[in-house]
Amino acid sequence: MTDLLFRTDPYQSEAEAVIVAHTPEGAIVLDRTVFYPTGGGQPGDSGHLLWEDKILPIATAVKVGTDQVGLVAAAPAQMPAVGTMVRQVLDWPRRHRHMRVHTALHLLSVVIPLPVTGGQITAEKGRLDFAMPEAPRDMHAIEEALNRLIDRDFPVTESWITDEELLANPGLVKTMSVMPPVGTGRVRLVRIGNAERQIDLQPCGGTHVSRTGEIGRVVLGKVENKGRQNRRISLSLVD
Repeated sequence: MTDLLFRTDPYQSEAEAVIVAHTPEGAIVLDRTVFYPTGGGQPGDSGHLLWEDKILPIATAVKVGTDQVGLVAAAPAQMPAVGTMVRQVLDWPRRHRHMRVHTALHLLSVVIPLPVTGGQITAEKGRLDFAMPEAPRDMHAIEEALNRLIDRDFPVTESWITDEELLANPGLVKTMSVMPPVGTGRVRLVRIGNAERQIDLQPCGGTHVSRTGEIGRVVLGKVENKGRQNRRISLSLVD
């Protein structure tokens, strides 16, 4: 089992770890990692590994089995042997932009309170697909409402509930296309706001900023028609 350091502190960008395995596909499995693996519409992190006098660029991270994370080298190269102590270093600017976009998408699902049928995150922009028969008439108003929420600098925190509690509260799940992971006994919830003014609460395994003000201003793109009942709305970070 890989210890997911990004779950405890998404701002941690470096850590030492031990190589515990190599997968048949060539991924490097660590005993603990700051690298978020591809999943839930969020890309895997990139960066590099350091050991002795060597450096290995990492293109992405992927899930290995049910409880491990594998790092995929950017190009064929010498791999550190099993048992080697390495230092893992994130491409922090890229990860931080993923965090900003991801949290902004949660807020987009607040200002457009419709079921989400899909989503994707990049370092520059993100998008959500909504079960929406007709496109919104005033996208400028939606954009302004979204930026007002960002500017209010709400805290972003997490809590955990049991699988049974999630099943008893299906309204927590906004995304119709991807169900939150269950089967481990508990599910992580991401909350925007606080007990006095809760803005959003939904299951999520991704990384987020600690306050909405950290997102910065965003702009919305044109609404795309993705079928009779689906509309895609994209947002981009201004800086």
